[in-house]
Amino acid sequence: MTKEGNLHLLTGMKSLILVSLLGSIVATVGQADPTVMRESATNQQVSARYLEASQEDPLRKQTPVKSSDTTVAAPPTSLLNESDVICWNDTVALVPKRAILQVPKNYADRLKYKMGAKLMSWGDFYAVNRGWITAIEVTRVQAEGSSPLPEQTTRQMTKSGNLIIATYQSSPISVLPLKVAAPVETKSPTPKP
Repeated sequence: MTKEGNLHLLTGMKSLILVSLLGSIVATVGQADPTVMRESATNQQVSARYLEASQEDPLRKQTPVKSSDTTVAAPPTSLLNESDVICWNDTVALVPKRAILQVPKNYADRLKYKMGAKLMSWGDFYAVNRGWITAIEVTRVQAEGSSPLPEQTTRQMTKSGNLIIATYQSSPISVLPLKVAAPVETKSPTPKP
């Protein structure tokens, strides 16, 4: 037998023993005198049981998936490769790619990381820099590119001189390009002779 076969057999035996012990305990508890007090577990006993249970890591037995199918195992990605950087006054924030909808020429230099800048969360960074950043709330459907931004929003963007970030529930979100439906070809009716 292989090691895995022995392991499965041993696990099955442990389960069988555990079930039989539980059955005998249940039978005994049903017959026990309700006036007799039983000892409760001490802190050391509970700690020892917890330590024993936590050391049995089922993930150690797993083998990594080796497949070229991207649905099975996603390739490793880098947070920096998936984000745009906004840096100002020795602070920096990361937003998802395509979350920046408009960059005025005078703010283009703020999209580069400066050495020594302190990383801040989006909420903290935005609170400090509201003067030159405008957050425009979009819907999930608009972020997916299935629906265009409202005309009022696009007018507001063209008039604004601020850096514009798309947000969904106050957090930056990528906005995919609008999905344009392929034009449906209609055949012109052919004249009947």
